[in-house]
Amino acid sequence: MKKLVLASNNIGKVHEFQELLAPFDFQVIPQGELGIPAAEEPHHTFVENALAKARHASAASGLPALADDSGICAHALGGAPGVYSARYAGEDGNSDANNRKLITALSEKEDRGAHYVCALVLVNSPDDPEPLIVQTRWYGQIINEAKGSHGFGYDPYFLLPELDKTAAELEPSEKNRISHRGQALRELIAQLQHRA
Repeated sequence: MKKLVLASNNIGKVHEFQELLAPFDFQVIPQGELGIPAAEEPHHTFVENALAKARHASAASGLPALADDSGICAHALGGAPGVYSARYAGEDGNSDANNRKLITALSEKEDRGAHYVCALVLVNSPDDPEPLIVQTRWYGQIINEAKGSHGFGYDPYFLLPELDKTAAELEPSEKNRISHRGQALRELIAQLQHRA
């Protein structure tokens, strides 16, 4: 089994990645289990933040590292909250407060369209000159009332019109199949399989 440090301590993400990578013989180790603190995320793009987190985790562990930076972008808000999704309502990462702030910001907007973004970066070492980078989007709409008990973050408010369900109403296996993170991981694995 190949060991891979996941540059995240977000329990929801850790479980998703463990499920998604299990069939590919990866042992996903959350950085917190190795005593690695969270990296700074000073950048304005998902890709730059993911790369910074992956390099940080790899340098601290001596192992290959996988990082994602993901969030939700509301079209009527110029892409906000974007890279600030986890701390939209403050630094503590409170999902309820983040969701309330987003609903309030959209309350007078006609366009409720939004998309999740996932940037995934895999490095073999901290100074890997060829990191694998993938970025994907998952489109939906923001609704005012939470629906569903699965998922995390903005999932209960992220409606998928074609399914008439929120992301939080999907079974985890179904979410992993169609989500921004699931799409990104499949692309990353395809790139891994083509790499010499």
